[in-house]
Amino acid sequence: MTRPKFFYDDIGSYPLPDGVTKDWIKAAFTDVESHRNKLYELLRDALQQKLNAGVEVPTYPQFQDMITQFTELIMDGERTEAPLLIREEEAKIHELAAFEELAKDYKEKKGKKLKLRICVTGPIELYYKLFPPPVYTDILSNIATSIGRFIKHAVEEAKNFDVVCVSLDEPSMGLDPRIEEEGIITALELASGYAYQQGIDTQIHLHSPIFYETVCQVEGVTVIGMESAAQPALLKLVDKRQLEQYDKFLRIGIARTDILSMAAAYDELHHTNAFRDKGVLEVIIADQNSPELVTKRLKKASAVFGARIKYVGPDCGLGSFPTQKLAYMVLKNTATGIKAFYSSTK
Repeated sequence: MTRPKFFYDDIGSYPLPDGVTKDWIKAAFTDVESHRNKLYELLRDALQQKLNAGVEVPTYPQFQDMITQFTELIMDGERTEAPLLIREEEAKIHELAAFEELAKDYKEKKGKKLKLRICVTGPIELYYKLFPPPVYTDILSNIATSIGRFIKHAVEEAKNFDVVCVSLDEPSMGLDPRIEEEGIITALELASGYAYQQGIDTQIHLHSPIFYETVCQVEGVTVIGMESAAQPALLKLVDKRQLEQYDKFLRIGIARTDILSMAAAYDELHHTNAFRDKGVLEVIIADQNSPELVTKRLKKASAVFGARIKYVGPDCGLGSFPTQKLAYMVLKNTATGIKAFYSSTK
């Protein structure tokens, strides 16, 4: 039997370090030049933590709000060429510039380029955050084209690292009852087209599999992400034969990131207050995301989907975790669990 090989990535968001507030982050990204040194240091340190934990294809640390990071730019008339259509030269993910020096050092030490995953908020998510139904396809298409331009700029401007994976974050698809199928395929094609044409893996990050059959029809999306650690039953709704028919792959969540749910369940059972009582959150993470559990989840998914799994990692971003130490613990346990899985399949 061929030994399976998956890429270990993460979704993106990460806790802020102690003493740094969301207000400071917003101010820093509003005026990058004035805050460059500290901001870049925070970004580099968080990315290095992901690498140290064993993440193979880390996402740039997302400290910004996933909606306003893009909407504030595409709604700025000075940066657009048409309503919600950003000019190509303005479609910048500012975080990426912070990693050129780190990536240069990485290349010198490792003898190869750093591989990065970038996450952009998907056009469906942005449209429904900005407007109520019905869907006006011309506006949706402009948003989708803008997202494609952010991706294009990120790939073409990278010097010392390679963008090897792009993810469209669409958490509301299948959860927001207002979202209908109209326009989804066209919008996702526009957003993913450039990356797909460049041979870059293009993921979609979903919180529900309801629209996965629709996504299968999008040529430019090659990897469908599922939050299957917290909700393993979601994988039962995915048909491997359909993935094979459309030549799609999966990104499987093998570590839970729903820290509030995990803490609530633990508190009710043990009569604790996880966010007040010292050491309780560490116990919860060790219990719910032990390397052994990570391995077990990966074995179970692999037994069903085999080579149709291409990426694995935590369910979602870790930005809701109260400290970077706890987030690092999840990433490290995930890496250890993946290594144990490989050892068991030799």
